[in-house]
Amino acid sequence: MSHLTGKRVAILATNGFEDSELTEPLSAVREHEAEIEVVSTETGTIRGKNGHEVSVDRASSDAKADEYDALVLPGGVQNGDQMRLDQEAVRFTREFFEQHKPVAAICHGGWILADADVLRGRRVTSYPSLRTDLVNAGATWVDEEVVVDQGLVTSRTPKDLPAFNAKLVEEIAEGKHKGQTA
Repeated sequence: MSHLTGKRVAILATNGFEDSELTEPLSAVREHEAEIEVVSTETGTIRGKNGHEVSVDRASSDAKADEYDALVLPGGVQNGDQMRLDQEAVRFTREFFEQHKPVAAICHGGWILADADVLRGRRVTSYPSLRTDLVNAGATWVDEEVVVDQGLVTSRTPKDLPAFNAKLVEEIAEGKHKGQTA
């Protein structure tokens, strides 16, 4: 039995996601026997910027954090920009922090965290162009491969995926974090 058996993980994404930043965390979590659902602003199928297609399991308007144990926010400029404009996606993201559950954001996936107003006092990393947005939202930004702050896992780019995936699995296994708050 794997250490994520029985855990449910939501991946929040839309068209234009960075393909590897969705598919590799999905594989890493699934490898440890967690159940995965893709939540999106779209229905049917979404397409990554490099053409990878993924079936959507649930619309962001129907998603509730209390049905999941963790949230993954893949990057991609178009994906990150569209997700932060969707108020249901922002609400859904914020709920994970209110419920002290692990959240993992890589690259431009971190944009939605600024809109969800969950970064005050947090230490994070991201794709470098997000630095000012995240700092303005109250975070301390650092240029590191992976940063873990009380259940919040952040990374910069696809080259950081091995470290990101390892910490993602670790944080999901640990469960709720008292310091993971909105």
